[in-house]
Amino acid sequence: MNGLMELTKGKAQRSQKAPTSPDLRPTSYNDWMHKIRPLCQEIFAMSEPHAKVAALAQLWTRKDQWHLDPEQAMTPDCPVGRPARPQLKSPKMVPSRKPSTPEGLAALVHSVCHIEFNAINLALDAVWRFAGLPKDYYLDWVRVAYEESTHFEMLQNLLREMGYQYGDFDAHDGLWEMCQKTSHDPIARMALVPRILEARGLDATPQIQAKLQTIPSPHASQASAILDIILRDEVTHVQVGNRWYTWLCEAAGLSPMDHSEALAITYLAPKLRPPFNLLARRQAGFTELELERLGA
Repeated sequence: MNGLMELTKGKAQRSQKAPTSPDLRPTSYNDWMHKIRPLCQEIFAMSEPHAKVAALAQLWTRKDQWHLDPEQAMTPDCPVGRPARPQLKSPKMVPSRKPSTPEGLAALVHSVCHIEFNAINLALDAVWRFAGLPKDYYLDWVRVAYEESTHFEMLQNLLREMGYQYGDFDAHDGLWEMCQKTSHDPIARMALVPRILEARGLDATPQIQAKLQTIPSPHASQASAILDIILRDEVTHVQVGNRWYTWLCEAAGLSPMDHSEALAITYLAPKLRPPFNLLARRQAGFTELELERLGA
């Protein structure tokens, strides 16, 4: 990979002050016109969170210069870039803490922060891994990656205010495991990651906010305000997944609803249980028949 990967050299220092932003510049102006997918792959491979966030911000500011090559050959099996911490465990092994305590509140913020970091990589993976799709597909997922990076940054800043940082609490890897399982099939990826796993966040966010509203802490209020932004953006992210899942099914002559249910069984996707955020799910593009089948 090119000089962009040199940004990952060295270990991130634990500090209240954020590291210096990297300089993300291809070797020539014209590289912006042809290397969006390779650049996304390089950012995907970055392990230092601040460097990943800053690189995406610089890529996004140059979006008017992009010219995508959907057929461009990519390096296969690129390893995902993640820091050494948090320690990843089975969901049952991740300690449960009461958010009414300062440590428990920080752990709750950290869990959402971890989801957003994984979501950055999920969106970047959708850009570089799958070739030959419409250009709007790639533009949509680069935007999603950038927006997920802003969510992560807000949450990490809040953690710092609370005396912690990303990596200080254990986490689980369920979201990323499904990404790996669907790495060979964009239809399965769109069906199971944005439409099932990420859509669960639409349902969970109001419940988390209700808990936060009972905690007399300015940090709880800040967390709830950040979740407002995340919920607003996640509606559009799930909508992107719905859009491209439907497009891919139609192109392959598949019934979107029937195929989604078959994929959920094949890949052992988690079963969805109420309560459901019906308003957000409708805004994200789920049909009334789909909501009926959820038992909503």
